[in-house]
Amino acid sequence: MKTIGLIGGMSWESTAVYYRLINEAVRNQRGGLHSAEIAMRSLDFTRVVELQKAGRWDDAGTLLGEAGAGLARSGASCVLICTNTMHLVSKPVAAMSGVPLIDIIDETAHALLADGRRRPLLLATRYTMEHGFYAERMKQHGIEVLTPGDDERGDVHNIIFDELCQGKVHDMSRARYLDIIDAARAKGIDSVILGCTEISMLVDPATLPVRGYDSTAIHAEAAVRFALADVMERAA
Repeated sequence: MKTIGLIGGMSWESTAVYYRLINEAVRNQRGGLHSAEIAMRSLDFTRVVELQKAGRWDDAGTLLGEAGAGLARSGASCVLICTNTMHLVSKPVAAMSGVPLIDIIDETAHALLADGRRRPLLLATRYTMEHGFYAERMKQHGIEVLTPGDDERGDVHNIIFDELCQGKVHDMSRARYLDIIDAARAKGIDSVILGCTEISMLVDPATLPVRGYDSTAIHAEAAVRFALADVMERAA
């Protein structure tokens, strides 16, 4: 089994979900007392948020890249950035890490295309919804990403940072997300991407009025496939 490297803490609430999902998947596939081999570097999220707000993405890339390089030195065979937003700096992180970076955007695109979905609504932080890096990456896969209106984007963003990243889950916020999804259906969306790794704490994609895609679960599953590829091949 290969060791999975996690760059986490952005926020630690969703990093804990990654840890659980990855280990559950390994146990389900291998049985018994098997669990994943994981190396983790959990960052202080306040430091990352300060760089985001200041637009210091180069510095953020260096910070995460150094974390990835440390994971590689500790034996990680791949690296995951455990957040959608910080995939804005995925290229320098991959270069500095020196091991394969499993990209959450690419993996989510593969899941959409497998189901024939090409017009999803993206719910995420303002950085992810507005910067353009996410939509451009999806466009390379032939997927047109739609985002909510400005006020709605603000609500989605604030709920992530003011509530979910702090472990707060409120029914009113869930209702607000569902209202935003319902409004987007009139624009012809065929699916919804939970494009922030904390959103799965609030919204169950299986209960949405259109097909939902939990990027956290998709990313974790991709990591397990990578880690167990040799093991499963030998077993076959």
